[in-house]
Formats: sequence, C-alpha cells, structure tokens
Amino acid sequence: MALRGNLRDFSLTQLLNLVNLAKKTGALTLGEGNSQATVYFREGMLVHVFLDGQASNLCNLLERVGKINEAQSRLLPQEARSDKEWGLLLINTGLINRADIIEAVRRHTLETAYRLFTWTEGSFLFEPNVLPPDDKITVLLHLENVILEGSRRVGEWKRLEKELPDLGMALRFTTRPEVRLKRITLSPDEWRVVSSIDPSRSIQEIAQAHSLTDSQIRKIVYGLLSAGLVELVPRVKPISAAPPPKEKVAPAPVRKGIILRLIDRIRRL
Repeated sequence: MALRGNLRDFSLTQLLNLVNLAKKTGALTLGEGNSQATVYFREGMLVHVFLDGQASNLCNLLERVGKINEAQSRLLPQEARSDKEWGLLLINTGLINRADIIEAVRRHTLETAYRLFTWTEGSFLFEPNVLPPDDKITVLLHLENVILEGSRRVGEWKRLEKELPDLGMALRFTTRPEVRLKRITLSPDEWRVVSSIDPSRSIQEIAQAHSLTDSQIRKIVYGLLSAGLVELVPRVKPISAAPPPKEKVAPAPVRKGIILRLIDRIRRL
C-alpha cells in the first residue's frame, strides 16, 4: 500500500528512518515546487536517486568527478543507450575500470540524496516494491550513514548561505594567486570554478556553467575565500565593443550624358 503525505508533517529524515527500520523496498518520490526526485531502496538500503533536470548519464558523472575528460567522452562510440552499456564500453576502451565506475555512481547517489535534505516543503509518495530501471547502475548504501551526513550538511549549508547570501556577486583573484595554488590541492569542480573566475561573471553564472548546485558553489567559493585565493567583488558589466564607424559611402557617379540631356530638356520647356 502506498504512503502519501507532506514534508511539512513528515520530514525526509523521518521517512528514511522508517524505510531503514522496516527494511523496505520501494520508491520514494518527493516534490518541491517544480522539482521532483525519486529515491529507490532495496531492503532498507539506498540504491539509486533520480533528480529531474540533473544530468545523470554515466559519462557526465565520470566527467564531473574527473575520471574522464570531455575530449575522451566525445571519442567514445555513440551506440550505447544505457548506463550499463556505457560502462562496458568505457571498461573495454581501457579509459576506466569497474571500481572507478562504481565509486562515481556512489558519489553521485550520495550527493544527490544529501541535496534532498534541504527540501522541507512539498509532497511525498512511497510506493513499495518499485525498483529503479534495469539499465541503471545501482549501489548499496546504509541509510544510517546517509541520515547522519545529510543532517550534518543541512547545518553546513545554512552556515554557508549566511556567509555567502548573494550569488549575484563576482570573484576576482587576490595578489599572486599562483603562489597559493601551488600549495593547495583542488578537486576537479574547484579547478573548473577557478578557471571561470572573471569579475564580469557572477558566482551564480559560474555555477550554472558547470552544473553546480547553490550549496556546491557556496562550499567551493567559501573554501577559495578562506584560502585567500579570491575575494568577493560586485559584478562588473562586460564592456561591449563599440561598433566600427560607418564608412561614408560616396554618391554614385552620374553619367555626364544624362546631365546634358536633362539640361537640354529644361531649355526646351
């Protein structure tokens, strides 16, 4: 029997605790505003999360965690249709191994699940015995750890939102950032943000360009600020290039014969 309700009355933490204690198998669909997510469980363990609007193709996941790059992704045969087919292709090409794929899927599943802890309003629907599509690569994750880390991150996100309330601000490098960069190890997402820093681009625009959530970009920017690599500045509007001056077009030459005929006609009037 399906269970339906509102997140204001029953939080995600409470729902996950129920699934965990009862060792349930099924799908929990959450809706907040225009967003919808589906969380899948097998015998009380988290196995897969799907979030509307999020690129969940296996190649995208592997690019995001730095296991393959965009150029390598473009070189792959395009006949694969499912994540499992993509996985076999990647392993056969020697670009990656099975352990790397499982780790990327695990990280993606956890990060997506943690985002859902910020959903405090909206609807939920639990349908028992519903499993993810067969073509998806799944993992087995203990819900106790997910609940603990998700709850901890909610507190962290609230603090980051207080520290960086306006994502319309821009970033610029401090004096000689290359010296500090040599002493700091950055993740692939952090490198992407660093490479996109420009006073004419807002933090929000950088996040959108790299498919980062508000919480992810806040955490990255806060780390860069704390390391002294960047500073917050008002966004500068890009200076549009002035249009080239219009060339003066000389009037078309008038044939002398035409002028003479006109003068002759006027004389005869």
